[in-house]
Formats: sequence, structure tokens, C-alpha cells
Amino acid sequence: MIVDLQRFLDRNEPHWNELEALLTRIEQAPETPLSIADITRLHVLYEHASNHLTELNSAISNPELRTFLETLVMRAYSEIYSRRTRATRFSPVRWMLRTFPQTFRRHVRFFALACAITLGGILFGTGATIADPPSREVLMPFGHDQTDPHQRVAHEEKHSLDRTGHRQTFSAYLLQNNARVSVFTFASGVTYGIVSGILLFYNGAIMGAICTDYLMAGQGLFLAAWLLPHGSVEIPCILFAGQAALLLGAVMFGRRSSLRLGLRIRAVLPDLVTLIGGAVVLLAYAALVESFLSQYHSPGIYVLKIAFGLIELVLLSLFLAYGGRTKPT
Repeated sequence: MIVDLQRFLDRNEPHWNELEALLTRIEQAPETPLSIADITRLHVLYEHASNHLTELNSAISNPELRTFLETLVMRAYSEIYSRRTRATRFSPVRWMLRTFPQTFRRHVRFFALACAITLGGILFGTGATIADPPSREVLMPFGHDQTDPHQRVAHEEKHSLDRTGHRQTFSAYLLQNNARVSVFTFASGVTYGIVSGILLFYNGAIMGAICTDYLMAGQGLFLAAWLLPHGSVEIPCILFAGQAALLLGAVMFGRRSSLRLGLRIRAVLPDLVTLIGGAVVLLAYAALVESFLSQYHSPGIYVLKIAFGLIELVLLSLFLAYGGRTKPT
């Protein structure tokens, strides 16, 4: 029973104001997915407000305060339990140009973790190749372990301009292969991110081994001209998939949330779909670049290919950092 109304107000009014502010933010941007922290806080504040309304009804007659609390509780109930669908029209362009970079920034710590794991793999692959050259047979896929870098470069520079056919087929193969790797990396997040971390590390080890092999052979210019045009986009896409997988793994653990696993996954599902979907879209572009530009190994265009790759990397970085930002009012 409430004995001191003023004390009751002083103790609970900050929670009501917080709930009202949270509901207002949700109602003003209904298309924005809620984070797990927001959902958890909404549920806690709703339960508190409901209890306060019960206390108020049983202890004292205050029509204005009761009306305020009833309205607040009904709004919170509607947001938590309503199954209505909001009439928001999906725009692929808006999703890619605004939602994707916004989602990336919202979970950038998982991207940083994916980068750190991949960097660890690169350092491992580099060290293994330098300290134990025969390890290249284990670390290098796609026949790179069977080819000397000098022989590969000489052959590619002589014959790559002759192989102008079947570029469309090769582009489709690259897209299918890279998308499969990215989706598998993401899906393995259901192992609490453990398998995803192993895949990121192994992918980094492959990159480190191949790059070290070519650099030790003095073929750094060829390597940069070969990898940068498509790798400036393709490698970040693998990291986006890793970012989504590690986010899923963190949700699976859910140590800081009292919500059930299904609700936790539902809360981040739009972000997971956005991250992996954006990665697949960018991979389609990277496949075209790899098929129609990266595979042409004429020394005369090496500098242009490197410059193109660096420009891509800068533009992608700016897109991720500033895409979808709203101007301050």
C-alpha cells in the first residue's frame, strides 16, 4: 500500500519517463529493429509500470496519474505483444545504401573481432610459410602449392589476354563459390561462433601463405595487381559474413539477457539478414571485377589495376563509415 504519494512518485517517475522516451523513439522509427538491450529494458520497464499501476489502484485515488500510467502500460503492451505488421514498403536501394551501413556500424565490434581473427590467421600463414616452406602444400588451395610464383606470373602475363572467352561463366562461378563460403561462415555462427572463428582464421592463413609466397619470390607488384581489384571488396565481404556469424554466436550465449533464445534471435534477425545480404550483393560486384579485370595480367596495366583497387577500398570504407547517416537538425 502506498503511504506517501510523493515518495512513490520520486522513486518511480524516472522509470516512467524512461519508458515513455523509449516508446516514443520506437513509435517514431517503427522500421528500425530494436537491439536486445532495448527489448530487455522495454520488458523490465513495462513490468515495473504495471506493478506501479496495480499499487496505485489499490491505494489511492489519483485520476490523472492513473490515466497516465494506464496509457503508458497500454503503449508498452502494444509494442511487446502486438503482432500487427507495419506498412513499410521495402526499397532495395534504401536497404543497401542506408540500412546496410547503419547495421554494420551498429555491430562494428564484431567486425573488428572478425578482422582480428583473420589477421591472426594471416600472421600464422606468413610465419608458417617462412619458417617451414613445405607447409605451403597444406596451406595453399587451388593448386597454388604446385606452382612456382615465377612460373605462374610468366604464364599469366603471356597468356591471360588470350583467354577472353567464358568470362560470364567464370563470373557466375566466382559469385556462387564466394556466396557459398560467406553463407556457410555465417550459418556456422550457430556453433556459438566457434566454427566461424576457425573458418576466418583458416581463410586468413591461406591469404598469408599465398601472399608471403609471392612476396618472397619478388612478385609483389603482380600480387597487388592481381588481388586488389576484387579483393578490396571480396575480403571485406567475408569479414561481413564473419561479423554476422559472431553476432549470432553472441546472441546464442546471451549471458546479459534474460530473454529466451528464440526472442534473442528474433531481435537481431533483421540485422543478420542485412549483413549477409549486403555481403552477397557486394560479392556479385567483386565476382564481375575478378572475372573481367583481375584475371588480365598485362604488366602495362598493373598500376591502373592497383589504383582501381585502392579507390574501391577507400570508397567502401567511406560508404561503411558515413552511409545512411542523418544530418543533425
